[in-house]
Amino acid sequence: MEKHKDEACDYYEIHEDSMEIINKTMPEETELEDLADLFKIFGDSTRIRILFVLFETEVCVCDLAKALNMTQSAISHQLRILKQNKLVKNRREGKSIFYFLADDHVRTIINQGREHIEEN
Repeated sequence: MEKHKDEACDYYEIHEDSMEIINKTMPEETELEDLADLFKIFGDSTRIRILFVLFETEVCVCDLAKALNMTQSAISHQLRILKQNKLVKNRREGKSIFYFLADDHVRTIINQGREHIEEN
């Protein structure tokens, strides 16, 4: 495989000042794995669609299924994943369970992702 000139150094050299910064600031491997797992949750367009609905209002599974033209079973499966990962919460009201965003971090993550893709 040919290396592109702008993707690799012309010769091998370790820059100690850079290595010192990296070693001081690099999170533990478990934290990096947890972060990667969190971003995997955002890697599903159905879950993103659900989150966009929840940006506007709290809704029950029936409403989500209707809004997204999906089955309640499929929505419930995705909500379970979002809830397990602490991105959404729910509350019971009579026979209905309403879902809502767990906190503003979810909105921030999505909005920053949108800003990033709109830059290009």
